[in-house]
Amino acid sequence: MLVGVSMPDYCHAGRYLLRDRTGTIMTNSTLLLFLITCVSSGSTSETPATKTNVLLIMADDLRADLESYGARVATPNLTRLSKSGRQFDRAYCQQALCNPSRSSLLTGLRPDTLKHWNNGKHFRDNNPGLKTLPQWFKEHGYESRCVGKIFHNWHTPVKGDPVSWSAPEFLHYANHADDLPKISGMPPENHARAPKCECRDVPDNAYFDGQVAEEAIKVLGQLKEKPFFLAVGFWKPHAPFNAPKKYWDLYNRNDIREPIITKPENAPEIAFHDGRELRGIPPNQVDFTLEQIREMRHGYLANISYLDAQVGKLMKSLDQLGLGKNTIVIFLSDHGYHLGEHTLWAKTSCFELDARVPMIINHPGIKNPGMKSGAVVESLDLFPTLIELCNLPFPGRLEGKSLVPILKDPSAKITNTAFTQHPRPAYFDREPSKQPTHMGYSIRTEKLRYTEWRNWKTGAIEAVELYNHESDPNELANAYRDTNLQKEMNEARDLLQRQFPRSPVK
Repeated sequence: MLVGVSMPDYCHAGRYLLRDRTGTIMTNSTLLLFLITCVSSGSTSETPATKTNVLLIMADDLRADLESYGARVATPNLTRLSKSGRQFDRAYCQQALCNPSRSSLLTGLRPDTLKHWNNGKHFRDNNPGLKTLPQWFKEHGYESRCVGKIFHNWHTPVKGDPVSWSAPEFLHYANHADDLPKISGMPPENHARAPKCECRDVPDNAYFDGQVAEEAIKVLGQLKEKPFFLAVGFWKPHAPFNAPKKYWDLYNRNDIREPIITKPENAPEIAFHDGRELRGIPPNQVDFTLEQIREMRHGYLANISYLDAQVGKLMKSLDQLGLGKNTIVIFLSDHGYHLGEHTLWAKTSCFELDARVPMIINHPGIKNPGMKSGAVVESLDLFPTLIELCNLPFPGRLEGKSLVPILKDPSAKITNTAFTQHPRPAYFDREPSKQPTHMGYSIRTEKLRYTEWRNWKTGAIEAVELYNHESDPNELANAYRDTNLQKEMNEARDLLQRQFPRSPVK
């Protein structure tokens, strides 16, 4: 037996002298016998019988409104997952928009590296040869499957990313507005009245996410005898807020907190957007009444509980199939969301509510399960984390950092900074110029969020935001003039400049 290096490492390292356990150089005949044994065992770092499976569960537009994060929402299944894994209380996406966020997460590269900042473009348009996270697993002995929305795809000619998967994707290409109740006969009465809301007494599988859960359970049964990377993408809680009525019934609308509908003091106008996803495209926009706001927030919570129920079905099936003890389970969202806070609706800002995401990782043998991490981490950290946990080779350039040290010790920290960005206009690709006028770059540290709004053509800083999360967790006052915070702000500025050098974006 060789010491210090696995068999496959030696298979790929024929130019080195090999020694046995005593340190003696192996003879040619012994070496030949060893290499034959090594080749017959395969080139990956684990045999099929010992490979660790991966179940990646993604939500759409879910901010950190889960019971385990302190929110008043019914999510018992995700609470159970949190208690058996590692919850990351300060995880952040790289851009609060579906396509660039998911592309960054699934390639391990930042939007600026991908040159990908909008929904209307496929990440492979500029990066045809990139290896994605599921593709990397597929190329290293795993069955890679997709059920539901993983890559954003509605606005792109290429539907999903076929090269990443071992079989065709399921329910991955659709418009959220197409998520209408599929039942026999006429649909029951709609008890909702507010825009984007629908409350009907229908079964879970009347809508996309119930269908996704059923298909994912079916695929799990097909994959139980082989190593797998299964990505399950739920469409909720993204609007429309149309969860089946039983999930609306979990909440009393009078008990739901109302948002603080005010812009942060001294915040620059460029930090905001028109909320067109929910309010409509200017100039034909609507302003919601207080009663409509209450109902929409009610619907968002109902969508979250509907999502949680589907996750519960999936986890139950995983355990019933005997796969739980050999499967890494990850749950996270693509980005956060606004529901009236800061006068904003939906996403596309650099504020905390858009940038922060729930992230839970549960893997066999995790140390101190249920203990939460307060480290500042990023969504793109998932790629290097999973390849380390599954003992796969490193694919080359990745911009995230492995979170394995935090999975071993919840008090550990890696870089303890996270970067989020967003262009202006928010949907610049729908403007005549097809180019941004500005890019907002934001850094989150343990204490602060610091944001610079830079001119796209010159790189000049035209506006700055600073929020002290120790005293202002809701980001209600831009404190960039606070002399007591100048040292921390300068440190944050230097870190931001190091990550995103101030120059025109090409």
